[in-house]
Amino acid sequence: MNLNIGIIGTGWFSKVHGDILAGMDGVRVTAVSGTSLPKAESLAARYPGARGFATLTEMLDSGKLDAVYICVPPMAHGDIEAELIDRAIPFLVEKPLGAELDVPLGILSRLEKKPLIHAVGYHFRYKATIQKLKETLEGATLGMALGSWMGDMPQVSWWRRQEGSGGQFIEQTTHIVDLLRYTAGEVQEVYATYANRVVHNQFENVNVADVGTVTLKLQSGAIANISNTCILPGGVGKSGLSLYTDEGILDWNPDRLEIARAGEKSSYTINDNPYVKENEAFIHALRTGDTSAILSDYADAVKTQRVTWAAFESASSGKPVKIGN
Repeated sequence: MNLNIGIIGTGWFSKVHGDILAGMDGVRVTAVSGTSLPKAESLAARYPGARGFATLTEMLDSGKLDAVYICVPPMAHGDIEAELIDRAIPFLVEKPLGAELDVPLGILSRLEKKPLIHAVGYHFRYKATIQKLKETLEGATLGMALGSWMGDMPQVSWWRRQEGSGGQFIEQTTHIVDLLRYTAGEVQEVYATYANRVVHNQFENVNVADVGTVTLKLQSGAIANISNTCILPGGVGKSGLSLYTDEGILDWNPDRLEIARAGEKSSYTINDNPYVKENEAFIHALRTGDTSAILSDYADAVKTQRVTWAAFESASSGKPVKIGN
């Protein structure tokens, strides 16, 4: 079964997914839409036979697409997903689902009324080390978790605005929040403290926090802290998640997993590409209708969005925020 795929957006993620798709048997990137026709045509030129379009509607009207990849900034979500759902076109959407919570909740409501095959790009779930971590955690009692996303500020103007990116915890650190939920269970309450220390003096029109720390209470009774910053110089930083249990420490970062128990320590370095696995799972679902290999769907991703948005609300109010359903 040959599949024709469209891509919305012309940034880095669009190229990552487009290049993987172009290398798969029976899959063609045939259309790209962007914020301008030249940008769309430039990306489309990477893929034989693909066309660029200035608007989503023009792209969808031009011919049948079996699925669309949504790779746009947080503030651009909403109308895109709504049109795809109305046209019953499957989609894979990159994280986060939006810059706040209302738009994702509206899209979730549409999906519940008109279900279709879809996936959300929380790619770290597909890493073999995360699957090993989940397997090892089974049967142990989690006491606490510590997570981090420490780096520099992305060099795009929309990222510096709260209404554009949602801030670092929503736009980047969402990966660590999602892995905490995926491995350790649901979050019940958050308390966050954010501050502006450096970046507002380096760039104009900055209204996102550049340091933050969030305490989370899990439904299991375990507690967690996830901290982030975007004040570091380029090329300096780290991210990861450490789980502390009655059987030892599970320490994960994107490059490896270390498991420390009494008297022994094991390290796992698996050079797999989670983007490839993520795409394979979605393409398999399109061909067969079997969505079991898709590890993040919209309803689940909304739960992560609830946590990251609650952290912003808590930092704004100075009060803890309970996570609703």
